[in-house]
Amino acid sequence: MSGYIPDLFSTPRGQLITTAVVSGAAVATLIFGFQALEREERLSALKNSIPSISDEKHHTTKLNSFGASNETVEDKEDARNLALAQRAQAGDFDEELILEQLARNQVFLTPEGLDKLRSSFVVVVGCGGVGSHCTASLARSGVSKIRLIDFDQVTLSSLNRHAVATLADVGTSKVHCLQRRLMAITPWTQFDLRQQKFDGDVAAELLGPFKDGQKPDFIVDAIDNIETKVALLKYCYDNKLPVISSMGAGCKSDPTKIIIGDIGNSTDDGLSRATRKRLKLLGITKGIPVVYSTEQSGEGKAELLPLDQAEFEKGSVGDLGVMPNFRVRILPVLGTMPAIFGMTTANHVILSITGYPVDYAPAKGRDKMYDSIVNYVQSSEEKLARLFEPDMIGLRSPITAGDVAFLAEELYQARSVITGIPTRLMLIRWRRPETINVSVVGEGGEVQKCSTIRLRDLVCMTKDEAARHEKQIFKAGVKLEDLYDKETIARVEKKMAQAAEYEKFRW
Repeated sequence: MSGYIPDLFSTPRGQLITTAVVSGAAVATLIFGFQALEREERLSALKNSIPSISDEKHHTTKLNSFGASNETVEDKEDARNLALAQRAQAGDFDEELILEQLARNQVFLTPEGLDKLRSSFVVVVGCGGVGSHCTASLARSGVSKIRLIDFDQVTLSSLNRHAVATLADVGTSKVHCLQRRLMAITPWTQFDLRQQKFDGDVAAELLGPFKDGQKPDFIVDAIDNIETKVALLKYCYDNKLPVISSMGAGCKSDPTKIIIGDIGNSTDDGLSRATRKRLKLLGITKGIPVVYSTEQSGEGKAELLPLDQAEFEKGSVGDLGVMPNFRVRILPVLGTMPAIFGMTTANHVILSITGYPVDYAPAKGRDKMYDSIVNYVQSSEEKLARLFEPDMIGLRSPITAGDVAFLAEELYQARSVITGIPTRLMLIRWRRPETINVSVVGEGGEVQKCSTIRLRDLVCMTKDEAARHEKQIFKAGVKLEDLYDKETIARVEKKMAQAAEYEKFRW
């Protein structure tokens, strides 16, 4: 074979093949070179066509760090609206005209209620479909001070659900778009615009007082990202700031299923479920009103669209997001649903500020059940410790009501992992520890004894099943494989692995 190639080149046929290959390569080189030259010429022509910044005939706008413009090219109507808004906010606007515009609200809320609304300060975090409709409703109803927080800009795809954005607003920031449009409707409303991403590090600043020192009367959470949503709600909860959170409108289509309830009872919604899990791990099991839908998915209904395989092949999927940790998958949204979520949210804020009676259908509380399970875990851990050290007393447990709520409700879906029974539920350690389940801190009179139990150690059973488990596994030393079948053990192991993943959000 090694002598075949030289022999081939020495023949007329081989020389012809060689000439053809060389000629083809030369032609390809010329073609690619011509295309590259042509591309360079087109690029040069394009660059030369861009006006210089120093050219006074052209207006240039510097983009902010999010790639959007803080400015809009004002037409005559915008200039007139801006001038009117400046006069109105300076006090040069007839009070009777304002009251006439708000007459229907005044009759409904009473003059005293309207006065409360007109002197209120509301912060809206997230100015997309939900937040824009909420903001528009608040401004139209008389709220005089509104802070808008959103890092994003208006896109073409925003126009199917945004309250006031037009084609002319595409490419501008959402907060500036809302101010620009709403000042033409309620020129007396004072807007405080913050085009930045909300997170825990800037919570104190973004949720702080208005320019005149007034503290927020209400916070509206219209964020569609779990990380920032949880940070906002945790800050409001810890600092006792009135807040209402809007859950996911994506993939929803039934307006009759939208309700207002407590965060601890919201169901059948991915964003709500994920937010609720994280808050329960932080010890927040109730006390935050949320707007959510009880609509369930079904055949023929919209679902979260998968990311195209071609995008995975390009590299890290996280690089596709507009910001770190933000979703990159496509969420189907019917344009009417964010509007209903936003107006429902605004409705709650308006009623709360004015003191109008609120009588939502109550959801069943679970606090007593959580407390009962916490006590059971405490008792079970003490009994287990006494198997190693009979005189053990004063053992504390790190398991809280929030932990119980997460494990029982979210992880185990309020059912026994053994039989699926949903009544008389308890949590108990799955494996018998090899050594005593106690950690000791301090010495003498200042000693503290604490159970070593972790979220990943606990499983959900009925009270009768837990008693049997304690008797057989802990006291008699029976192996798990001898008491439960392989399918049950596999199911438990899967749940425990999920609990281990969520433990990182607990502290």
